[in-house]
Amino acid sequence: MTPPPIRRTSIGSGRGSVFDLQVQTRREVAEGVVELTLADPTGAPLPPWTAGAHIDLVLGPSLTRQYSLCGSSADESSWKVGVLRDPQSRGGSAYVHERLAEGATVRVRGPRNHFPLVASPRYLFIAGGIGITPILAMIEAAEARGAEWSLLYAGRSRASMAFLDRFEADERVTLAPRDEGDRFDLTSLLATPQADTLVYYCGPGVFLDAVEEACAGWSDGSVHIERFAAKEVVASEDALDSFEVVCSRSGVTVTVPEGTSIFDAVEAAGVDVLGSCMEGICGTCEADVVEGTPDHRDSILSKAERERGDTIMLCVSRSLSQKLVLDV
Repeated sequence: MTPPPIRRTSIGSGRGSVFDLQVQTRREVAEGVVELTLADPTGAPLPPWTAGAHIDLVLGPSLTRQYSLCGSSADESSWKVGVLRDPQSRGGSAYVHERLAEGATVRVRGPRNHFPLVASPRYLFIAGGIGITPILAMIEAAEARGAEWSLLYAGRSRASMAFLDRFEADERVTLAPRDEGDRFDLTSLLATPQADTLVYYCGPGVFLDAVEEACAGWSDGSVHIERFAAKEVVASEDALDSFEVVCSRSGVTVTVPEGTSIFDAVEAAGVDVLGSCMEGICGTCEADVVEGTPDHRDSILSKAERERGDTIMLCVSRSLSQKLVLDV
């Protein structure tokens, strides 16, 4: 069967593009983890990306999931993602494992990067389970820059830890499978800030909280984290229950009442917006702020990005000003 031609569709400022890609290869890289290599069936090159970027797999009308790119950013012919089958899956990982066989076509959106690798002489990477996926590309980028790096990679067991073959006999890598009793002391590892070093972590929330606590003494901007689940955000005392959103590109103005998200309000008014997680962790619904002061409630933006106030996640954030003008 001849695969359908690739579809390359612009979908607006800051949203990337949509592609219909083919699963070129599929392989099991750990228990419950498959690696998909996605390519244009005509062989055309794919857009460039940088370490930390992710893509959206559009699996159905209301089923979109984000996965970190874990291949080489120098490879323009394909994109690779590693997908863990989650026992508590809401449909995304189950769809990938059950239906995306070699030769299948999947709609892809992106790439986008909310977890970029900032230039530094030295990196300490920490990965928990499937959180290794963005770290793979970061290690490649660090080596290309001539930077020093080390990796702490924790998981349930060696059999469940993907891409272990990449790290065999590498003295820069510490493996910590729990079933072997390989425990590690995060406090000892992170309590003392290291000069000219950035910490990058991706993994489960409980482990993430421990990393953040252990890094309490590090300077602002030296610790970078990507979350699988939203963190608890305390609403600002100045947050408004109701406010007005002006969609400058669409020419639509809506009132966002208490209990309704900006995303739902503007979508109900007919504005074309994209969303996925609805928890403020994926960045799909990000929009530029033209005027007004956002009340950030996402788990993506850094402190500096929040202070600039020039972007907002529509699914969870609100407003500190009576009127918010957005580029949607």
